[in-house]
Amino acid sequence: MEKKNLDWKHIGFAYHTTDYRYVADYKDGKWQEGYLSDSPTVVLNECAGILQYCQEVFEGLKAYETADGRIVTFRSDLNADRMYHSAERMEMPPFPRERFVEAVEKVVKANEAWVPPYGSGATLYLRPYMFASSPVIGVKPAQEYQFRLFCTPVGPYFHEGAKPITICVSDFDRAAPHGTGHIKAGLNYAMSLHANVTAHANGFDENLFLDPGTRTYVEETGGANFLFVTKDNEIVTPLSDSILPSITRRSLVYVAEHYLGLKVTTRKVRLDELKDFAECGLCGTAAVISPVGKVVDHGKEICFPSGMEKMGPITQKLYDTLTGIQYGKIEAPEGWIHEIM
Repeated sequence: MEKKNLDWKHIGFAYHTTDYRYVADYKDGKWQEGYLSDSPTVVLNECAGILQYCQEVFEGLKAYETADGRIVTFRSDLNADRMYHSAERMEMPPFPRERFVEAVEKVVKANEAWVPPYGSGATLYLRPYMFASSPVIGVKPAQEYQFRLFCTPVGPYFHEGAKPITICVSDFDRAAPHGTGHIKAGLNYAMSLHANVTAHANGFDENLFLDPGTRTYVEETGGANFLFVTKDNEIVTPLSDSILPSITRRSLVYVAEHYLGLKVTTRKVRLDELKDFAECGLCGTAAVISPVGKVVDHGKEICFPSGMEKMGPITQKLYDTLTGIQYGKIEAPEGWIHEIM
């Protein structure tokens, strides 16, 4: 299929309406058969549970054109599993894992012309989500739900290269102890918006959220996990019950251990030990790794030796290896790459 006539290198990281999306409804205690729709519009009752009590979960993943012309997705089974558990925590009927993967395949196939060409730096971003669709006026779970999956081509997250960012220690909490910080629900991201706007207004790129109980340990940003590198090239990732289990972080940890031969430790990371690390990065689907050059803690600057000009050497190796796997230039572990066509 001939690709859309777009300036792939300059489309930006933004939403573009594509041809088809997948829709399935939960009614009468079971998930109905899904279908492809050409309409991007969602019609809801004014009292729908998503509008009243924010019953919603979502995921994010990408489809890529590889170096040899295949179209693939990356570890979509893990997105299916994470969304399943997120729905359980929100008292929503989980969407079956196998149907999730099938929906991804159908949407990518139906929008093949929107998959950016290899080498453009752009990818096809996939957004599966589900929400309470039936009316609810009392505080309780809804009876009906809808699962949808749309896609949009997105440009490279770092159009001019991955320059290290500056982040600040936030005065706000991202999640409550024993709350929902460990699931991918829209309400968690809504909680971070005011903090993000405040950080940007003060000249920072992102927030560093501390643990809500003691405000001593590093947790995550509003949408990414932390990854630190010690001066001995050991990878350290924070341990917490209230951070989202990032699929990208999980993949980078595997790459560090099995491809680069590095030691990896997952443990609680104190804010006061950041000065001892050599490199810092934020990992997530959109950018893979965003290098961090500086953390500002209420006026006190913590500068990483990797500097403000480019990724640190270990962070760069992790980025190059994982993206090499995603684009088919490096052999992937079994089950990581799902070929669509």
